[in-house]
Amino acid sequence: MRHLELRTGAYVDSVSLMQVSRRLSALDGVRSAMVAMATDLNVVLAAGMGFDVPDASPTEMLVAVDATDEAALAEALADLAAALLASSRPDEGGFGSAPAPLTVRAAAARVDAATVALVSTPGEWAFADAVDAVDAGLHAMVFSDNVPVEQEVALKDRAAAAGVLVMGPDCGTALIGGVGLGFANVVRPGPVGLVAASGTGAQHLMSLLDANDVGISHCLGVGGRDLSTLVGGRSTLQALDLLDLDDATSLIVVVSKPPAPEVAAAVRAHADRLRTPVLLALLGPGQPDLTETAAAVVAAAGGTWTAPEHWPGSVERGRPGGALRGLFAGGTLCEEAMLVATERLGPVYSNIPLDPRWAVGVDLSLHDHHALLDLGDDRLTRGRPHPMIDPSTRVGLLRAQIADPHTSVLLLDVVLGLGAEPDPAGELEPVVRVATAERVPVVVGLVGTRDDPQGLRSQAARLVDAGAWVHLSNAAAARCALDLLAGGAR
Repeated sequence: MRHLELRTGAYVDSVSLMQVSRRLSALDGVRSAMVAMATDLNVVLAAGMGFDVPDASPTEMLVAVDATDEAALAEALADLAAALLASSRPDEGGFGSAPAPLTVRAAAARVDAATVALVSTPGEWAFADAVDAVDAGLHAMVFSDNVPVEQEVALKDRAAAAGVLVMGPDCGTALIGGVGLGFANVVRPGPVGLVAASGTGAQHLMSLLDANDVGISHCLGVGGRDLSTLVGGRSTLQALDLLDLDDATSLIVVVSKPPAPEVAAAVRAHADRLRTPVLLALLGPGQPDLTETAAAVVAAAGGTWTAPEHWPGSVERGRPGGALRGLFAGGTLCEEAMLVATERLGPVYSNIPLDPRWAVGVDLSLHDHHALLDLGDDRLTRGRPHPMIDPSTRVGLLRAQIADPHTSVLLLDVVLGLGAEPDPAGELEPVVRVATAERVPVVVGLVGTRDDPQGLRSQAARLVDAGAWVHLSNAAAARCALDLLAGGAR
């Protein structure tokens, strides 16, 4: 028995709706359930569940339940009503017995020692909250995505005038004095400071350094667009100056997805004027990958480099005649893998293509192309959690790719750390076993540290036991997938 409805005036944040969906799916008699805002991607996913969704708006809530009978459906809808009622009640407590503050500036006034505000409101409203933080004299980490670039430029200019730093928008990772914000890995303190126009790229670099006993002083995320032509490196230049003044930092690394050439040149010129040495890790054709950059940083810090570990999988060659397919949670990890893959394959299609001619549409139709997708892209996270928090979207797409006869090899990243899914291997293990049974090799680039709460080695062991090839280097994982596609692992 299927139930589909669209509800207006019922906005609930995407993480809460993810939890409600899981709760309903676990009920006896419920085959599947989705409660989510009716974004394009969520409508596509509902269609994949067998629902015919009418024209909908992202401001409407989509409720889709597939139950075995009327009683199970009634129980699911009653449970949904209770869950939505609970989510609408404001939390009690906090800041003692006084009412919760309604603005960032009011909150800052109640905490004398506050220096940083973390803004994680929906992109439509994040600008106002971030301005409030800047005007209160706080550095602002804007975790929110889907913020217009014009607002980003205005916000960063306002912050520079106020003498504070804006990290973001779409800043997924920061580490300030050992405190992780957003998605952050547990790393040891040390002399290396990062300026990161990349969230998962910074996480991967910090994890590789931690494995070689090189610690981190701070990681200042600046947002994935900061080194674009429109933003012009505003926060990157400011973050470089802040780390140059920091006594705990003796080496600075700038890590970024492929930047605008003229902005990269300006960053190089600015870095040359600082007293602290700066190493640039700017991904692009012919540039070092993140693993090669990590080796250079370890050498510069006086350490001895040990190559990242890897473990073989159980399927030793790709399905004949098919394509490479990648489903990534990290945009920079996806771009790095595409840079590696295009050296051998030529065009690789994507929703974040290296060349506009290789773009795929919002329906993510891949046809018979080699294709790597960034499932954390802004357009795919509107109204639903990031795939590092909720792996269900990727699991569904992985099953679809296994069933597609054009798929030869599957490549994906798994990113551990604070704020991420508590057990990603547990979520992926069943679908990896399905792929293994269908003789489709799965290659995983695993990003994490020995101290991350998920357990780096236990996560690797479970994925390998399910049949996956696992590499602690994303670039090495991409090369392994290419070897399997070409006829066998080397």
